[in-house]
Amino acid sequence: MTLLEDEALSFVRELIRIDSVNTGDAATIGDGETRAARFVQARLAEVGIDTTFVEPVPGRGSVVARLSGSDPDAPALIVHAHLDVVPVSGQDWVHPPFGAEIEDGLLYGRGAVDMKNFAGVILAVARHFARSGIRPRRDLIFAFLADEESGGVWGASWLVDNRPELFTGASEAISEVGGFSVPLDSDRRAYLIATAEKGVGSVRLTARGEAGHASRPRPSDAVPRLAGAVARIGEHRFPVVRTPALTKFLSEFGHARGVVFSDANLDAELEEIGFVGRVIAAAARNTAAVTVLRAGDKSNIIPGRAEAIIDYRALPQGEASLLAELELLAGDGVEVEQFRSMDPIDSPIDSALIEVIRAAIADEDAGGVVVPYLLPASTDNKHFARLGVHGYGFVPLRVPDDFDVYGQFHAVDECVPVDALYFSARATARILQTA
Repeated sequence: MTLLEDEALSFVRELIRIDSVNTGDAATIGDGETRAARFVQARLAEVGIDTTFVEPVPGRGSVVARLSGSDPDAPALIVHAHLDVVPVSGQDWVHPPFGAEIEDGLLYGRGAVDMKNFAGVILAVARHFARSGIRPRRDLIFAFLADEESGGVWGASWLVDNRPELFTGASEAISEVGGFSVPLDSDRRAYLIATAEKGVGSVRLTARGEAGHASRPRPSDAVPRLAGAVARIGEHRFPVVRTPALTKFLSEFGHARGVVFSDANLDAELEEIGFVGRVIAAAARNTAAVTVLRAGDKSNIIPGRAEAIIDYRALPQGEASLLAELELLAGDGVEVEQFRSMDPIDSPIDSALIEVIRAAIADEDAGGVVVPYLLPASTDNKHFARLGVHGYGFVPLRVPDDFDVYGQFHAVDECVPVDALYFSARATARILQTA
């Protein structure tokens, strides 16, 4: 084991042991993010790396550091990881969520995959470069961020709005969600790279009627009118859209499996390639999910108002058509109001950075193939996009073929193979040195 690998594992474990749960409620969030950021800052200072610590509100700390590259004309690369984690309350863990226990080659703990693993790895890589005198080709901006799990308001978004100078000259960013291996064929693995992310937003449906006694119901009452709209939206399947990332993924997997994927039967065909197929199915079309329902509070009173909240995920250039379709599905007498929106992002699938990543993976895994895909969720890359930065999701992890990395996000007994962390440290160092 090298010092780089040893420190990567050690730092991931130490970060997991810092309870930095982000509940999304200021009244219940402690100082965990700040303690994690101070830990990172201290480890960087030990090897002479200058840092900028920011804490917009108490407890919501982030750290940014820049390592100078050898090519002054090359644009900088942002390498970022968030230090907060989702809650564990209501979950029945076998392994203590903040214990960082290792059993049967697996490291358990909240953040083992999402995403203190990468925070620990890039901290170790930064120290490795400083300690060994390695100078990357381009400036590397390491950002360890608060608040990603609640939209980045006090983390990446705040930094972009208030401290954009920390990211001067950056053209690309690399972070979650991608880089984990999935079986491609009998002896090769695909390492997914997120080159695009769906947009995310919320829509409020409101139906109104005449409040009255429950002994006199009418079809025009608010609740049945809203229920019809909700049922139509819940049953609706948006059409498949062949985005560049989806087209590339289907081409690579189809060639390896001897399959030509069709739009008409895409969901069933993707099921045949295992758990990764469900991720790709969600990324193949716009989606809208009914998540909240509100109406009356007494059984013998017909409420005059009923409301539903829809969470939607829009493909690049797909939000306008998605919203128009929701209007049609809602039908007459149901108001549709968009009240939250974060734009999709879409980065080039032929960038030089991807070629560097391909070379690094080939050096570590001769059977590894880097394949673009569209992430059906959101990361802090969306905030950096406001600075004109192209974001990519790639945290390299070689895992057993039956290990579903995506399924570990926010899961009970979240875990990562220790060997995968060693692989991650080696591959990430190769990528960042030559990127």
